[in-house]
Amino acid sequence: MERKMAKVVNHVKVEEEDQADLLFWRSKSTTERLAEVTRLRKNYYTWLNGFFPEKMARVITSRPL
Repeated sequence: MERKMAKVVNHVKVEEEDQADLLFWRSKSTTERLAEVTRLRKNYYTWLNGFFPEKMARVITSRPL
């Protein structure tokens, strides 16, 4: 049987990966970043408790990157 997808492996140093992640998120708007954090929180709390709480404290901490 012929493969339809090629296996791809990229060896990347941790420092380079961290830098790539930082550049990726800096390229996103604040709205996109907050939407992703909200999505991750919703997935986590649903997994942890089986539901997403109706009310959560809105806490935003900013720090220089």
